[in-house]
Amino acid sequence: MKVLLTCWGVLMSFALLGQDLPAYQLYDKDGKEIKYKKMIADLAGGDFVFFGESHNNPISHWLQLRVTRALHEKKGSNLVLGAEMFESDNQLLLDEFLSGLISEKNFKDEAKLWNNYKTDYAPLVLFAKENGLRFIATNIPRRYASRVFREGIESLNDLSEEAQSLIAPLPIEVDLELPGYKNMMTMMGGDAQHSSVNFPNAQAVKDATMGHFMLRNWTEGQTFLHYNGSYHSENFEGIVWYIKRDMPNAKILTITTVSQDDTSSLLEEHLGKADYILCVPADMTTTY
Repeated sequence: MKVLLTCWGVLMSFALLGQDLPAYQLYDKDGKEIKYKKMIADLAGGDFVFFGESHNNPISHWLQLRVTRALHEKKGSNLVLGAEMFESDNQLLLDEFLSGLISEKNFKDEAKLWNNYKTDYAPLVLFAKENGLRFIATNIPRRYASRVFREGIESLNDLSEEAQSLIAPLPIEVDLELPGYKNMMTMMGGDAQHSSVNFPNAQAVKDATMGHFMLRNWTEGQTFLHYNGSYHSENFEGIVWYIKRDMPNAKILTITTVSQDDTSSLLEEHLGKADYILCVPADMTTTY
């Protein structure tokens, strides 16, 4: 009997070790599991697709590349790429690298690249280069967002005409009643009459600028795939709000990344955050 129990214990151990450990699960906004191929088919019909990542999550970055490849198979040259991680004043450098005018070393030495560029964003840029795709640097130069945080949104009026060409057209409208921006003010312990308004305004000028350069670089029939932190497009706010404001009939689709201890079902708190929700294990390793 003891031998049988021991054997049963060994078999159970092997069974547990052999269980599937999925690295992610995809859900729709209502929490229903969705197949990757179905998501891709839907995304290919979009004008603007937002991939909201967790910046240091390897599954986010891996799936970004897979989605990019899949959309390129369907859209070809009608796929346009863009990212929060590249600021508008680096567009010339990016164009020169993609066209082969400068070396990768020159590009990496002179562009303002994030610390995780090599592992997380270089594969996307190199894919664009290899396939002749445009890659748009959409974000506001950080020095101007910092100025808004320090001195207020009106301080953008002091910039030169050349500097203002690198951001969304002034004046930049900010709806401080949007839950995302409102939460930022709460975090800072103030309200719209307090200096804490500079915090959501700094976020908003990023969102507005990214939306502006996406719209400026999109034409009918194209799909613009944009990589950004989830917060910039989650709950259909942020950049999405600005594009909807300027192009109400645009077909916009969003992906967001969330983490849970158990990915077998989506927590209620994540419902409705995006059209497609990438759910990854909370103990997933990080890229930094």
